[in-house]
Amino acid sequence: MSAVQTPSAAKQAPLKIRKKRYGEDQVSLRRMSTRVVIGVLVATVFLVPYAVMLVGSLKTRSEILSVPPMYFPVDTLNWSNYATMWDTPETPLPYNLATTVIIAVCSTLLVLLVATPAAYYTARFKFPGKLAFLFLVIVTQMLQPAVLTAGLFREMLVLGINDTWLAMILINAAFNLSFALWIMHSFFANIPKEVDEAAQIDGAGKLTVLLRINLPLVWPGIVTAVIFTFVSAWNEFAAALVIMTTAENQPLSVALTKFIGQYATSWQYVFGVSIVSIIPVVILFALIEKRLIGGLTAGAVK
Repeated sequence: MSAVQTPSAAKQAPLKIRKKRYGEDQVSLRRMSTRVVIGVLVATVFLVPYAVMLVGSLKTRSEILSVPPMYFPVDTLNWSNYATMWDTPETPLPYNLATTVIIAVCSTLLVLLVATPAAYYTARFKFPGKLAFLFLVIVTQMLQPAVLTAGLFREMLVLGINDTWLAMILINAAFNLSFALWIMHSFFANIPKEVDEAAQIDGAGKLTVLLRINLPLVWPGIVTAVIFTFVSAWNEFAAALVIMTTAENQPLSVALTKFIGQYATSWQYVFGVSIVSIIPVVILFALIEKRLIGGLTAGAVK
């Protein structure tokens, strides 16, 4: 039998290949379309509340409370709400925003300053009571400021730092320290000890090994600790409501409640302050996201 392919068979072969590729492309297109639709639905569910707040911040109070409801402003967008809410005498929002930024940033820095060497030491060295110490650290994560507000108030009063930024910095750092320590402890523990030994053979001290060898390798863990601590300190409410009694010293989370009265609520300002308080967190995620992904991919390459 001749092995030479007939002209008719030669014409049919490319046709079969084209049909096969067309079928695979159709499957891929169908899967991609399904994923896009699901992604849009999920994004819509998460973004609708923020869209409602943004539109509500641009309405008048009568438009927000109108029956039947008005989903969009009738005449114009009231951007003046964002200017007016900063001038309310009972709620000094510029001071509240500055207080929130200072407390969140300082609490995050303090947590990193304490948790980083502690996590490195517990992951690299053995000492008596190590397991008990780690267990005690994780137990403190079960306690929340809302449960301990009375005790915290008395403690800060005795220390003479009640109604100060220092009090809230210490409280936020204390309640976020355990999570940051455990996160970075797991990252330090995954680094082979041979890396430290090689650096020490080359003459590097323990501090140099920590700062120049280990920290770049645990960068994703540091970023995770930064995000968790900053967001937690930014949104803290219960302890701040009790500890911070002066209007200028209160963070945004407490100042927001001043627009909610017993008989009337300025919803346009509530929505406006909520949008303003969300923006810094969104910016933080936008700045850190690339570094987080870069740290994960860099740590995957040996």
